[in-house]
Amino acid sequence: MSVLAGARTAVRTCLRVRKGERTVVVTDILKEDIGEAVHWAAKEAGAEAILVKMLPRSRHGEEPPEPVAAIMRTADVVIAPTAYSISHTQARKEANLAGARIATMPMITEEMMSRGGMTADFREVKRHAGRLAREIGEATFVHVSSPDGTDIRFSVEGRKWVADSGLLHNRGDFGNLPGGELFVPPVEGTADGVIVVTGALAGIGILKRPVRITVRNGLAREITGGTQARAFARMLEGAGAKLDTPDNAYNLAEFGIGLNPKARLIGNPLEDEKAIGTVHLALGDNSTFGGNTRAGIHVDGIILRPRVEVDGKVLRI
Repeated sequence: MSVLAGARTAVRTCLRVRKGERTVVVTDILKEDIGEAVHWAAKEAGAEAILVKMLPRSRHGEEPPEPVAAIMRTADVVIAPTAYSISHTQARKEANLAGARIATMPMITEEMMSRGGMTADFREVKRHAGRLAREIGEATFVHVSSPDGTDIRFSVEGRKWVADSGLLHNRGDFGNLPGGELFVPPVEGTADGVIVVTGALAGIGILKRPVRITVRNGLAREITGGTQARAFARMLEGAGAKLDTPDNAYNLAEFGIGLNPKARLIGNPLEDEKAIGTVHLALGDNSTFGGNTRAGIHVDGIILRPRVEVDGKVLRI
């Protein structure tokens, strides 16, 4: 499978772009080759396709320039292969509210487009997500544990689980590509326990040593491990320093379950968090998918060999 074939999958299968639709491809100078392939695939589909290039953001969750955000709000479809994620931004949220269906592709690589998560059967991913969502039902409490020491509990009462199957066919739909996760924002202030990240951390990569995060009242209060753990702590500290409420950077923002059979643990969060047999917990912003915390940063940590219970029932993940 080629990069262009992966771009066609994104355009034709995942977003089902139709003739005449105003399709905005947002990219940056680090991902412009993939952006150009997606733009070409959108033109092939008959879309009124616009390619917008910006300077790379400095971190995941940083807002795009306002002129880019303004163009996004006018679109029927937005596809965003970028170096850093614009998933958890107000620009993305406002474009969705205006009716655009949006796929973000942060840190996407040519290899992922041609041989990785973008080669999945997304219809099968959707069926898997549906089965898991039915198992969860109206559950209100989650317990995540692992042989490596993860043991954390939190409430999801009143929070909506989001199935990111990779199929984004309806007005206002949002997901990232490659798709393949079921996720939820925990209720702020309810999480207590320990997270031991053994797979990978967004912005850090594959871990050489586990990173241990102690969570109290919904906030990460202690981070230990090694060089990578210290880099992670500095990342959160830097983000918090820019906020009126620095603690927001330490908020337990997301719990997600990987569903994509073609996704692999490669040190890239876009694909890492979709790998079957893993779950992820994120710190920072969740204001764009049902939470109440704005932080300007969103960092996922991958947990291997997890056990997940919802209201005391073990999930078959």
